[in-house]
Amino acid sequence: MNMQPTAVMAPPPPKTLEQMKLPIVMMRDIVLKTMFRKNLTEVGEIAVAVCLPRPITQELIDMAREQKLLEATGTLNANSGGEMGYQLTDGGKSRTLDALSQSEYFGAMPVPLDVYREQVKRQSIRNIQVSREQLTGAMGHLVLPDELLGHLGPAVSAGRSILMYGPPGNGKSSISNGIRDAMGDKVYVPRAIEYAGQVITVYDPIVHTSVEEEAEDPNALRRRKTFDTRYVKCDRPTVITGGELTLDMLDLVYNPTARTYQAPLQLKSTGGIFIVDDLGRQSEPPQSLINRWIVPLEESKDILALQSGEKFEVPFDTLVIFSTNFHPNKIFDQAALRRIFFKIKIDGPNQEDFLKIFALVARAKGMQLDEAALIHLLKVKYPTINNVYANYQPVFLIDQMRAICDFEGIPYKMSPDLIERAWANMFVKEEEIVN
Repeated sequence: MNMQPTAVMAPPPPKTLEQMKLPIVMMRDIVLKTMFRKNLTEVGEIAVAVCLPRPITQELIDMAREQKLLEATGTLNANSGGEMGYQLTDGGKSRTLDALSQSEYFGAMPVPLDVYREQVKRQSIRNIQVSREQLTGAMGHLVLPDELLGHLGPAVSAGRSILMYGPPGNGKSSISNGIRDAMGDKVYVPRAIEYAGQVITVYDPIVHTSVEEEAEDPNALRRRKTFDTRYVKCDRPTVITGGELTLDMLDLVYNPTARTYQAPLQLKSTGGIFIVDDLGRQSEPPQSLINRWIVPLEESKDILALQSGEKFEVPFDTLVIFSTNFHPNKIFDQAALRRIFFKIKIDGPNQEDFLKIFALVARAKGMQLDEAALIHLLKVKYPTINNVYANYQPVFLIDQMRAICDFEGIPYKMSPDLIERAWANMFVKEEEIVN
């Protein structure tokens, strides 16, 4: 039975200013800064820019008018349904410049951290149940033993940490990506969140894949939205880091010019997957990286710090996948290993699976198979490396043979000679280089 993921409950649009749970002055100032920076004058376009329902936007504008920060222009714009225009007064400009000096942030109204926590629960990675069919479908391009899928399935459905280890070139990264693809549902990512009056931007087009077009025309957005537009509906996010990962990449990033914060990688990956590839290749010792994850992995919360030094908790709802070519006992102590919920060894293929992969790759790349060439590969070449097969080798060898055929101007048909020439580039001979 193919289980389809259950649709995530969308964040409901706020109906009143009280439901916003943000400081009233902060909301008013964001409206003023947005009008100033984007040169907006009409309620409809201002509502779209700050991602709030029109009635709430009108309330904030009316408040600013009462405080003599805004004034009606007295002109109706026929192109926007006869909307009244508004502009900043001299006092409003002064207040706006003062607000910009405190924080350059404008645009989408942030979501209070406590409100965001509730949405994280509604779309938790741990609510997902992935079936064998879904996982097999997502891994369809890989030749994997059934028992490996049997280990991966429960790990993914638990939404807990996974350590994949084994020799290089056997598809640990591809398997991580397949896990991501098996999660077919969508989540809602806040454009920004607020804590203690500070704005932390979360939505990042580099990390997050929006699943709907952002319409620019405010008139096109008159149709009623079914969710709070301070969020962006996205595929479950995937953050992939490798040897470049450092501990400070897991901290809030403060922009001293804009006086705003950017969410760290693990907060951007909330509701999705955080892949630490090539663990052991970073400048930080693996044990230090794991120590940084201990509280998040055990308590489903992370602790971040503001510039002031104030620390606060944020939800940690991420499937963390560590991938390494080292044996776990070589890079972790036992206490660290206990905290990683699933340990899965990814071995190279046996000869039968290797041949399946080889044939699939050859067909995809238009390389004609040849019995004599295959016998030469299996009986002559592989015994020289103790018959150790790896998933990357078919692609490498066939790409090498194609390049040779292109150079020599001959058809794509393998031969023992082509195998020899391709094999020579797969390994570097041990020898002393005299300088």
